[in-house]
Amino acid sequence: MQPPFFCDYGSNIELGERVFFNFNCVVLDVCPVKIGDFTLFGPAVQIPTPMHPWNAEQRRKEEFGKPIEIGSDVWVGGAAIILPVVRIGSRALIGEESIVARDIPQGVFAAGNPCRVVREIAE
Repeated sequence: MQPPFFCDYGSNIELGERVFFNFNCVVLDVCPVKIGDFTLFGPAVQIPTPMHPWNAEQRRKEEFGKPIEIGSDVWVGGAAIILPVVRIGSRALIGEESIVARDIPQGVFAAGNPCRVVREIAE
Protein backbone atom coordinates (compact mmCIF):
# COMPACT_ATOMS: atom_id res chain seq x y z
CA MET A 1 0.00 0.00 0.00
CA GLN A 2 1.39 3.36 -1.02
CA PRO A 3 0.36 6.13 1.38
CA PRO A 4 -1.69 8.14 1.64
CA PHE A 5 -4.58 5.69 1.89
CA PHE A 6 -7.98 6.75 3.24
CA CYS A 7 -10.86 4.69 4.66
CA ASP A 8 -13.87 5.18 6.94
CA TYR A 9 -13.56 2.30 9.37
CA GLY A 10 -11.07 -0.19 7.97
CA SER A 11 -12.88 -3.02 9.76
CA ASN A 12 -15.27 -3.63 6.83
CA ILE A 13 -12.49 -4.19 4.28
CA GLU A 14 -11.57 -7.80 3.52
CA LEU A 15 -8.38 -8.16 1.50
CA GLY A 16 -7.05 -11.26 -0.21
CA GLU A 17 -3.38 -12.11 -0.55
CA ARG A 18 -1.04 -9.45 -2.01
CA VAL A 19 -3.60 -6.74 -2.82
CA PHE A 20 -1.93 -3.46 -3.83
CA PHE A 21 -3.24 0.10 -3.53
CA ASN A 22 -1.27 2.90 -5.20
CA PHE A 23 -1.18 6.52 -3.91
CA ASN A 24 -4.36 8.38 -2.82
CA CYS A 25 -6.85 5.50 -2.86
CA VAL A 26 -10.10 5.90 -0.90
CA VAL A 27 -12.26 3.07 0.49
CA LEU A 28 -15.41 4.28 2.27
CA ASP A 29 -16.31 1.06 4.05
CA VAL A 30 -19.69 1.80 5.63
CA CYS A 31 -20.59 -1.65 4.22
CA PRO A 32 -18.33 -4.60 3.42
CA VAL A 33 -15.73 -4.29 0.67
CA LYS A 34 -14.30 -7.66 -0.37
CA ILE A 35 -11.21 -7.76 -2.60
CA GLY A 36 -9.69 -10.99 -3.94
CA ASP A 37 -6.07 -12.10 -4.19
CA PHE A 38 -3.48 -10.29 -6.33
CA THR A 39 -5.78 -7.38 -7.20
CA LEU A 40 -4.09 -4.07 -8.10
CA PHE A 41 -5.41 -0.51 -7.83
CA GLY A 42 -3.89 2.44 -9.65
CA PRO A 43 -3.56 5.86 -8.00
CA ALA A 44 -6.63 7.75 -6.78
CA VAL A 45 -9.10 4.86 -7.11
CA GLN A 46 -12.30 5.38 -5.10
CA ILE A 47 -14.44 2.60 -3.64
CA PRO A 48 -17.40 4.23 -1.81
CA THR A 49 -20.11 2.06 -0.25
CA PRO A 50 -22.28 4.85 1.29
CA MET A 51 -25.56 5.81 -0.33
CA HIS A 52 -28.09 8.46 0.61
CA PRO A 53 -31.87 8.67 0.25
CA TRP A 54 -33.16 10.74 -2.65
CA ASN A 55 -35.65 12.45 -0.35
CA ALA A 56 -34.00 15.56 1.16
CA GLU A 57 -35.74 15.19 4.52
CA GLN A 58 -34.61 11.58 4.86
CA ARG A 59 -31.02 12.55 3.96
CA ARG A 60 -30.92 14.68 7.09
CA LYS A 61 -31.69 11.62 9.21
CA GLU A 62 -30.10 8.55 7.67
CA GLU A 63 -27.22 7.17 5.70
CA PHE A 64 -26.94 3.63 4.40
CA GLY A 65 -24.73 1.70 2.08
CA LYS A 66 -24.37 -1.30 -0.19
CA PRO A 67 -21.41 -3.71 -0.40
CA ILE A 68 -18.81 -3.93 -3.17
CA GLU A 69 -17.05 -7.12 -4.26
CA ILE A 70 -13.96 -7.31 -6.46
CA GLY A 71 -12.54 -10.66 -7.58
CA SER A 72 -8.97 -11.94 -7.75
CA ASP A 73 -6.33 -10.82 -10.28
CA VAL A 74 -8.27 -7.64 -11.12
CA TRP A 75 -6.42 -4.53 -12.28
CA VAL A 76 -8.21 -1.21 -11.71
CA GLY A 77 -6.75 1.77 -13.56
CA GLY A 78 -6.02 5.11 -11.91
CA ALA A 79 -8.86 7.42 -10.83
CA ALA A 80 -11.54 4.77 -11.44
CA ILE A 81 -14.63 4.90 -9.20
CA ILE A 82 -16.39 1.66 -8.23
CA LEU A 83 -19.91 2.45 -7.02
CA PRO A 84 -21.97 0.62 -4.36
CA VAL A 85 -23.57 -2.78 -5.15
CA VAL A 86 -21.04 -3.50 -7.92
CA ARG A 87 -19.30 -6.85 -8.41
CA ILE A 88 -16.22 -7.10 -10.60
CA GLY A 89 -15.29 -10.60 -11.74
CA SER A 90 -11.84 -12.12 -11.42
CA ARG A 91 -9.19 -11.33 -14.06
CA ALA A 92 -11.07 -8.22 -15.24
CA LEU A 93 -9.25 -5.04 -16.27
CA ILE A 94 -10.91 -1.69 -15.55
CA GLY A 95 -9.72 1.30 -17.58
CA GLU A 96 -8.45 4.52 -16.04
CA GLU A 97 -11.07 7.07 -14.95
CA SER A 98 -13.90 4.58 -15.49
CA ILE A 99 -17.04 4.87 -13.40
CA VAL A 100 -18.19 1.34 -12.62
CA ALA A 101 -21.93 1.52 -11.93
CA ARG A 102 -22.92 -2.07 -12.81
CA ASP A 103 -21.45 -5.54 -12.51
CA ILE A 104 -18.49 -6.44 -14.72
CA PRO A 105 -18.01 -10.14 -15.62
CA GLN A 106 -14.74 -11.99 -15.20
CA GLY A 107 -12.02 -12.00 -17.83
CA VAL A 108 -12.95 -8.81 -19.68
CA PHE A 109 -11.54 -5.35 -20.34
CA ALA A 110 -14.10 -2.69 -19.39
CA ALA A 111 -13.80 1.09 -19.52
CA GLY A 112 -15.68 4.37 -19.79
CA ASN A 113 -18.36 6.43 -18.12
CA PRO A 114 -20.43 4.46 -17.55
CA CYS A 115 -17.99 1.54 -17.56
CA ARG A 116 -18.90 -1.06 -20.19
CA VAL A 117 -17.30 -4.23 -21.44
CA VAL A 118 -15.02 -3.44 -24.39
CA ARG A 119 -13.84 -6.97 -25.12
CA GLU A 120 -12.94 -10.31 -23.62
CA ILE A 121 -9.34 -10.89 -22.59
CA ALA A 122 -7.77 -13.71 -24.56
CA GLU A 123 -5.17 -15.74 -22.71
